[in-house]
Amino acid sequence: MTRSIVAVTAGLSQPSSSRLLADRLAAAVRGKLGEGVTTQVYELRDVAHDITDHLLTGFPSPALKEVLDAVAAADGLIAVSPIFNASYSGLFKSCFDVLDDGVLHDKPVLLGATGGTARHSLALEHALRPLFAYLHATVAPTAVFAATEDWAGAGKDTLHARIERAGAELAALVAAREPVTVQDPFAPTTDFESLLGGQGRTVTNDLRR
Repeated sequence: MTRSIVAVTAGLSQPSSSRLLADRLAAAVRGKLGEGVTTQVYELRDVAHDITDHLLTGFPSPALKEVLDAVAAADGLIAVSPIFNASYSGLFKSCFDVLDDGVLHDKPVLLGATGGTARHSLALEHALRPLFAYLHATVAPTAVFAATEDWAGAGKDTLHARIERAGAELAALVAAREPVTVQDPFAPTTDFESLLGGQGRTVTNDLRR
């Protein structure tokens, strides 16, 4: 049974610590789910202009549509934002503003954030978690914040432990649910006979007479 894990990261620099955290979280989830899982990481900086255009016009570009479709089809989502002024970035929020209604309903989500110092870590609980609760996502209990000092030295082992625990939690949420199936919007929902109110056979017989 194939499972799909998608990560979106709103880091602005290249390379980005937010992308690094997203990669680490995705690897942790993949390690817990084992074979039959695919992971894809999207950097929102690559579609930043497309997101703005979508907000103004209501139509996504092909590149942005790929990201939005991947999020909709994912069995689990990893969402990582840098923290600016005690909250998620505008790019991060705008991405979720252009998602169709209901896309994240009951979808397992793992939250991550990065910042210069650990004092920004509370943004995960007072900004990111309420956002995804509002979108009716199922958010993993452990959210992962990575400050600059967490990537090396004494903080490295602690960060690794948090990543592994969060990855295990998202993997468990994904494994407990049926795989996501995305409906084709152009597929017929009612056959011709049903449209005739069950009269399809009678009409056919009449035509044969």
